[in-house]
Amino acid sequence: MKLIQTTDAEGAVLCHDITRIIKGVSKDAVFRKGHIVTKEDIPVLLSAGKDQLYVWEKEEGMLHENDAAEILCALCRGSHMERSQAMEGKIELTASCDGLLKVDNQGLKAVNGFGQMMIASRHGNFAVKKGDRLAGTRIIPLMIEEERMRQAKECALRATGGRPILELKPFVHKKAGIITTGNEVFYGRIQDTFTPVIREKMREFGTEIIDYVTWNDDDKKVTASILDMVKKGADIVVCTGGMSVDPDDKTPLAIKNTGARVVSYGAPVLPGAMFLLAYLEVKEKGTSRTAAVMGLPGCVMYARRTIFDLILPRVMADDEVTPEELAALGQGGLCLDCPVCTFPNCGFGKGV
Repeated sequence: MKLIQTTDAEGAVLCHDITRIIKGVSKDAVFRKGHIVTKEDIPVLLSAGKDQLYVWEKEEGMLHENDAAEILCALCRGSHMERSQAMEGKIELTASCDGLLKVDNQGLKAVNGFGQMMIASRHGNFAVKKGDRLAGTRIIPLMIEEERMRQAKECALRATGGRPILELKPFVHKKAGIITTGNEVFYGRIQDTFTPVIREKMREFGTEIIDYVTWNDDDKKVTASILDMVKKGADIVVCTGGMSVDPDDKTPLAIKNTGARVVSYGAPVLPGAMFLLAYLEVKEKGTSRTAAVMGLPGCVMYARRTIFDLILPRVMADDEVTPEELAALGQGGLCLDCPVCTFPNCGFGKGV
């Protein structure tokens, strides 16, 4: 490409979009890449602040910003994602269904470490709705070396094992059972205000509640109920209460005695430190499946966001949580209950 005076641009072919900003009215391209400038266009270009223009002059080994942006888009875009048209070196990805966004951090860092190009995404491991913006890619200069883009692509694919940097896992319809524990609820001394919270959070994912029971602090009854609910087809069993260290807090023992594989009892997130996550392998009619079993501490009943809000979307998308991933939640794991949420692990705040 070459730089010319706008007053001499009649007949030239633009090599990038020309954007005009009118405060409070619009920000959009008045001319697109490839437009042939006419005599009438020149005053419009000057009013957009373009006294000089870059016009096409083919240069070997260089890519236009929009062509390079297509490479970044291909590296990012997984299934269930829509893309925008390339404009000024930028392409945006949006969700085509409700689901859990996964981000390969190594692939993301591999690209962003190259310079002159960038990918910005939402936080991974959070629920997104159909139509939500997931990521934006951008080439910084108007032209970029083809070799640089080739190297960036190779590094990204090596970091991700050939997979896209972003993945959107659709939510799966789940059946759930809820077990409320505690002598105070079982004997009617207080009203159960915990279960309605769980029902509402699961309703957001279209979960079907197939069973609900209340027990006193008897771990054997809770163990039996977990196994019974799973036998009835529950994919998730949630146990509320009894998660602390008092002598009558027996929910962790009850979950362990089902034979479930405990990922962790305790999580580095506040509120939610006394959370328990386990997976129970179920064999039935020659097939097998995995049910998630969770023990929820009392904070889930009253706090706006807790560890439960971080784990539930993953369970709903059949995205198994590892002990290492749970441990990593410690960075950003302190919720300050901000009016506009900036909790890094939260993903519920405006602008996230």
